[in-house]
Amino acid sequence: MPIPPPSALPLPHRPIGGAVITLLGLALTGGGVWLAALGGSWFYAGAGLLLIVIGVLLALGRRQALAVHALLLGATVLWALWEGGLDWWPLAARADMFVLVAVWLLLPWPGAPGVRIRGRGVLGAVLGASLLVAVATWLFDPHDVGGELPARDLPLAAAPVPDGDWVAYGRTGFGQRYSPLREITPENVANLRPAWTYRTGDFRGQPGDPVETTFEVTPLKVDNRLYLCTPHQSVIALDATTGKELWRHDPKVQGELALQHLTCRGVSYHPGPSPVPGDTCPSKLFMPTADGRLLALNPETGAPCTGFGGGTGHIDLWAGMPNVNRGSYYATSPAVVTKRLVIVGGTVLDNVSTTEPSGVIRAFDIDTGTLVWNWDAGNPDTSTPLAAGQHYTPSSPNSWSVSSVDETLGMVYVPLGNQPPDQWGGARSAAAERYSSSVVALDLATGQVRWHFQTVHHDLWDYDVPAQPTLVDLTINGAPVPALVQPTKQGELYVLDRRTGQPLLPVTEKAAPQGAAAGDRTAASQPVSALSFDPPPLTPHHMWGATLFDQLACRIAFHQLRYEGRYTPPSTGGSLIYPGNFGVFNWGGVAVDPQRQVVFTTPTYLAFVSTLVPRADSTTQYVQGKTPPKAPLPALNENFGAPFAVKLGPFTSPLGIPCQAPPWGYVAGADLVTGKVAWRHRNGTVRDITPLPLPFRMGVPNIGGPVVTAGGVAFLSGTIDNAVRAYGVTDGRMLWEQRLPAGGQATPMTYTGEDGRQYLLVVAGGHGSLGTTPGDHVIAYALPR
Repeated sequence: MPIPPPSALPLPHRPIGGAVITLLGLALTGGGVWLAALGGSWFYAGAGLLLIVIGVLLALGRRQALAVHALLLGATVLWALWEGGLDWWPLAARADMFVLVAVWLLLPWPGAPGVRIRGRGVLGAVLGASLLVAVATWLFDPHDVGGELPARDLPLAAAPVPDGDWVAYGRTGFGQRYSPLREITPENVANLRPAWTYRTGDFRGQPGDPVETTFEVTPLKVDNRLYLCTPHQSVIALDATTGKELWRHDPKVQGELALQHLTCRGVSYHPGPSPVPGDTCPSKLFMPTADGRLLALNPETGAPCTGFGGGTGHIDLWAGMPNVNRGSYYATSPAVVTKRLVIVGGTVLDNVSTTEPSGVIRAFDIDTGTLVWNWDAGNPDTSTPLAAGQHYTPSSPNSWSVSSVDETLGMVYVPLGNQPPDQWGGARSAAAERYSSSVVALDLATGQVRWHFQTVHHDLWDYDVPAQPTLVDLTINGAPVPALVQPTKQGELYVLDRRTGQPLLPVTEKAAPQGAAAGDRTAASQPVSALSFDPPPLTPHHMWGATLFDQLACRIAFHQLRYEGRYTPPSTGGSLIYPGNFGVFNWGGVAVDPQRQVVFTTPTYLAFVSTLVPRADSTTQYVQGKTPPKAPLPALNENFGAPFAVKLGPFTSPLGIPCQAPPWGYVAGADLVTGKVAWRHRNGTVRDITPLPLPFRMGVPNIGGPVVTAGGVAFLSGTIDNAVRAYGVTDGRMLWEQRLPAGGQATPMTYTGEDGRQYLLVVAGGHGSLGTTPGDHVIAYALPR
């Protein structure tokens, strides 16, 4: 067979290959010039020009194409290292296309077996060096922080509940999500196996369901019974050892509700006894419903408590409410229960209108349901029960998450949101300005404010306080100090004295970006805690994508958006909000080990884009288009009555991938006494959110909280892959992983069964807005007998 001249490439490389590469080069050059005109990197334009040269040389059959590509690949790897360091995912996004072209050029194409073409050796060497760099990134994770939490073994006060029970959302009213059980340890946790599975039969997708129909419940365990609620509001009791259903109560929730969320995070338990004559409930379960009622049920039978609510077994939370629109006010989180009170907050519709119901906090008599006090952030100085015919303040800041209680100090600690709309605050009242995005300590006896701490001043980012405050006693300078740990969406963990609200870890005010939309303002500064998971500000170097073109689109978008770091005000041209309102921390909160005085956290990092849309009137739909949403669902983000609607969404590439480079989610451990983060590891895979089940451990978002145990193990199921995992509390090392049949976006819990075994309970039902796999599973794991 005659050998082709050294200047010619085998025919399969040309002319189609040359044409394809030339087209890629033209696209990259055009996008690169656009980026450079916006003040961005010139690399893409330069790389595009080189691709055009390579494509033309290929079409002509010139061997110089290989040498030019070797130059391009080598320059790309050096550029990627300069921008992203030894980090695999940023490197892959920049070099993947050029590596594939190099491999294609080096393949022994048919028709030219064994042909040695000058230039192949140089390209092969550069490709080999590039692959060595890639291997080096597999051995090194620049985002990983290794270390260990202190091994304190401090004495604890007598437990308020049996070690094997879980009687409140966070196990107790302190909201620690900590169990004193020790059977499951780092040494044996890998032996956990499913003990039983229960199916509720409650699936999302029913008529009238909003997108965010989610199974987020953390069940209670009292004696040998589990109590839980489903998204469609059924209350269920199970045998804690076998998973057998004991009873089910359907509250017959009113249909045709204007719901933004349909979920139930849990029920509340009161041990009784009731002094009300004729009451059928020696103890009580409380369940807030989506149609605005608070039910009291008999834990033994599921029947309504006849001594509560004037014999009805429920109270109407719409009493005294302005702007009644069924479904626009309801509670998604469990109520707080004390010896004599049940305390209820509620959610109002976000960004629908300026005329919403009130965010009032109300305390009712635990036995009769009689209103004892009400605290309304819109009228904060009066807490005596509202008189007949009067109404609470419309659209006042609400508390949609879980509150905590310290009955010894006589305070309930309430996390508050904002007065709607979230992204424009030009018309907020003075009272709303004072209490928005705050944790507020209310006196249990009177409902009066004892103290409050504002986590964001003049919040324009939907940074409402999303998580239950965690109460723990810390040893500071040798003395016990009652503390409160408040996680926030922006990544701060404020550690406060829960008696006074004064910071125990330093809080400083830092200057914030200015320049709000017309008619609004921005706060001059914002508070920052010494214990913070606030991510570094985004730069063009952080832009990412599945391909170089994807990344280029993200960089162009980055330069087009307004971004001046955290607290960049929303704007009509579009502002980049990082962290976004998904939150570094959300309703799942954190887990605290009170004996070691450490915290197990799950920080998540996703950027969002917030664009204000000027409104000409109070009726036109600017965000959802001319066709209204399917009745009775609300027109979200329209902000009827405000000067702006708002377009909100994650900052993603044209392929729907986050524009910022991973990791997007971690587990991390910190010392609450010193404020030091001891370790941090990326967490979770993209297995269930990609077309192919690729188990890349990139570190993914999490929603749903962790639980820690005295055995030194933490559990988490909230990542967007369908898995439950166990971690060592000391170093954060993953110890066990089990696939789930659906998304596990709920906080697990652990308890002791009648057989003496420690069980881990996981709810796997998926999350509507995250798009994780739907399901109806309640799964108990235990060590083999």
